[in-house]
Amino acid sequence: MTSPQPLKIIFMGTPDFAVPTLRLLNASSHLVQAVVTVPDKPQGRGRQLRPSAVKQAALDQGLELLQPADLRDVAFLEKIRAYAPDLIIVVAFQILPEVLYSIPHLGAFNLHASLLPKYRGAAPIHWALLKGDTETGVTTFFLKRKVDTGNIILQHRVAITADDNLHSLYDKLCITGAVAVLETVDQISAGEVNVLEQDPTWATPAPKVTTETQKLNFTESAEQCHNRVRAFAPSPAAFTLRLGKRLKIISSATTNLQGAPGTIIALGSRDFTVACGSGALIVAQVQPEGKKAMEVDAYLRGYPLTLGAQLG
Repeated sequence: MTSPQPLKIIFMGTPDFAVPTLRLLNASSHLVQAVVTVPDKPQGRGRQLRPSAVKQAALDQGLELLQPADLRDVAFLEKIRAYAPDLIIVVAFQILPEVLYSIPHLGAFNLHASLLPKYRGAAPIHWALLKGDTETGVTTFFLKRKVDTGNIILQHRVAITADDNLHSLYDKLCITGAVAVLETVDQISAGEVNVLEQDPTWATPAPKVTTETQKLNFTESAEQCHNRVRAFAPSPAAFTLRLGKRLKIISSATTNLQGAPGTIIALGSRDFTVACGSGALIVAQVQPEGKKAMEVDAYLRGYPLTLGAQLG
């Protein structure tokens, strides 16, 4: 590769997923001119205004910060034009209007946490786990009007192990994604980008997850139920109902035992087993409604179960 020339960058992001990328870019030869993130939002019981993870990271690194309420605001757009950036980089932010992403002369690209065109949408990490995939990855692609359809710049693959859950896979992908973004910037700077059009026939959706997506359905197979647990662990967590109250399942495994779906068919000192449509789910860690997460042995001391009891 030709030695890359430093590029001027506007970085846009919100959650902690974007923070490793911002830090790596800021430590590189490229110039992060400004960071764009969402306005502070009220959170918690006190509804106090709290900054996004990207805002906090930008402040920690002494970077200029912009928090527009409207990405089409004339004053905001003029400020971005005044920077005369070479690139806009988007990591876990909002959908950008064309009037914004067309400002940089080298374009704007996004980091997506899947191997596009697979899992286009808001929740690619959740859906890779929900579907029981053994591999996923990250993709950088140039922005187009239609979300997640732009030409691919590069991809890095990431293995999904049997032990992975939402938290562990999220961590893997945000680190791999940071490396992919810097490689992408270097390729663009060196003029060595070879884009690949996405094949829409291979596209699969990854829509925003809902409470209904988190709810366990014990008529599904044990493997499907286990994948649902993994896809939301440790938080916000998949859940079932016990005596009308929500019981979150944080950690599980599968077994070939059979029984009526939703029925407790085995009780151990450290776990309990719930029959599924085929096979059964061994539950090792739970979180009762209004309580902290706990191991099953602690749960059973306060909330005894009996064989034949029904969940769901």
